[in-house]
Amino acid sequence: MIDLHSHSTASDGSLSPTALVAMARERGLRALALTDHDTVAGLAEAEAAASASEALADGSHLRLIRGVEIEIAFEPGEFHLLGLDLGPLDGPGGKDLLDALKKLGSARAARNRRIMQKIIDAGIATSMEELEEAAGNSRPGRPHIASLLVKHKAAKNRQDAFSRFLAKGRPYYEPKDCLALDEALELVKAAGGLAIVAHPLSLFASWTRLSGLMDESKELGIDGIEAYHPVAKLGQCRRLEAMGRERGFMITAGSDYHGAVRPERRLGRTAGDLNIEDSFLEALAR
Repeated sequence: MIDLHSHSTASDGSLSPTALVAMARERGLRALALTDHDTVAGLAEAEAAASASEALADGSHLRLIRGVEIEIAFEPGEFHLLGLDLGPLDGPGGKDLLDALKKLGSARAARNRRIMQKIIDAGIATSMEELEEAAGNSRPGRPHIASLLVKHKAAKNRQDAFSRFLAKGRPYYEPKDCLALDEALELVKAAGGLAIVAHPLSLFASWTRLSGLMDESKELGIDGIEAYHPVAKLGQCRRLEAMGRERGFMITAGSDYHGAVRPERRLGRTAGDLNIEDSFLEALAR
């Protein structure tokens, strides 16, 4: 069992990189990709934890796959690009990626402030300090803002908060500064990584349009698609896999694990609550 999509407190997950690695080891995972949103700040800690973890039954250690998840400018849905199996980041290509991620991090903080001001202006008695407290050791983001809306009884639950207030076109939504696809691709490839389209159904495209987008993506140099994701139905995932394989894409699967903020996503599991099999590691073969 493996997992090619997970998040830690370096972005909006609830477990530290060390705790995430420990959970992966406890659940018997052989490989784990840490793919925090717009940051690689947790990779060094996760790698150290994986190296120091108890060996598996065959004597090997948990393989920590260096990754990142970058949001791409796209309408009408959301386009997230996974950079998997990144190389060392101390070279020129790595430095360019780090510089771009630093700018995205600053933009993310500014977006949080704009969203929170809208909420405060609507008469909800909260503050940036309360958001920081809600985030704990994580980097604040929309999941934590959603939790605040639930706490202040403006929403029934986090999903309701997103659906009515925080999603695109909703009252408290604020656009996020994103990279253009060609720029993100160049950065990921220069850093030695593979470019994978995360959860393609979040593009909110019809199957016909999605087929065209896959063709365009292949021409641009995208390496693969994350066909299996827990928010999709198993039949949809199999259809995505078939479409991807027709185009020669690498096929990956992930849990998109965040921890307590999204408890329905379980490490090492994907659509249909299926184990993510070791065979998906073939996508990372060079």
